[in-house]
Formats: sequence, C-alpha cells, structure tokens
Amino acid sequence: MFKWALISLCLTAHYDVSSGQDKVEQSSREMSAASEGDQVILRCNYTTTDPNAYLFWYKQLPNRSPTFILNKYTFGEGTTEPDFKERFSATLDSTSKSVPLTIQDVCVSDSAVYYCAL
Repeated sequence: MFKWALISLCLTAHYDVSSGQDKVEQSSREMSAASEGDQVILRCNYTTTDPNAYLFWYKQLPNRSPTFILNKYTFGEGTTEPDFKERFSATLDSTSKSVPLTIQDVCVSDSAVYYCAL
C-alpha cells in the first residue's frame, strides 16, 4: 500500500491504496512551499487491524527506484536513513492513525514523489 506526493517545491498527488482492511491515505493533492528553507509536512493517515503498525516513507526521483527515508512503529523508535536524518522526521500517532513526514529547510533537490507505505 502506497501513498505519494510530489514536491517540486510543491507536493502533488493523491492515491488511496488499500488491501483488505489495511489502507494509507494522503489528504492533500498538492502542497507548495513558499520558498526554499520552509518546512513542509506530508500527511499520511492509515487504517489497519494490526495493533503494531509499521509505517514507511520513501522518496522517488524521476526514472529512479524509490529510496527508503524512514520507518516508524507503534511500539519502538523506527529508523531513519543517514542521508535524511538532518531534515526529515516523522512521528507515528496511533491514536489519530497518522504518520506525517516533516521536511525541514526544504530545497529544490527535495522535489520528488514521496510514498507512505503500511
């Protein structure tokens, strides 16, 4: 199950992908940063019957395979790839069933398709 958004100093797209009772959903189709250096938050809501959800974020550049950014678990810390630790973060909220990805100090090189996966 994947959810994606394109940030080309703006984030675009909306997919609602589900399998059985597991689902991820991104609420906004497009998000724009007013300028480089802004903070951008990509929303991802999920539904699952699993009490210990595992959520993942990926970044995909044009004509490239997705690159793992980070994962979060209902119980535990999760991991963030070293290349993303400085500016990318997420917190899994099992009450609201969300795992928003925050990108600090956004720059043009952040332009990509972002996938949220469960």
